[in-house]
Amino acid sequence: MTAPQIRLTGHIDVPTDRQSAVATALPAHIALTRAEPGCLAFDVTPDPNTEGRYQVAELFTDRAAFDAHQARAAASDWAKVTAGIPRHYQITEVPA
Repeated sequence: MTAPQIRLTGHIDVPTDRQSAVATALPAHIALTRAEPGCLAFDVTPDPNTEGRYQVAELFTDRAAFDAHQARAAASDWAKVTAGIPRHYQITEVPA
């Protein structure tokens, strides 16, 4: 039996005073994540209808790959730039 993939979907609402810093840090965060073992998809895109909102969609091969991503991201520049900004995410298991 194959382990389920892990999908994260949702959004992050970036306050106006932090939007520039987040937009500057985002390309490196995306590139580093997409290069991780087990990352199948990783997209963070501005929401065209809500100022400062980014839609987030991630897909990892399994829980271990997702957990490794979370650990790496928590220790990254991205974590510093986005510290304290609430995330609104749903994490689900999907058949591989």
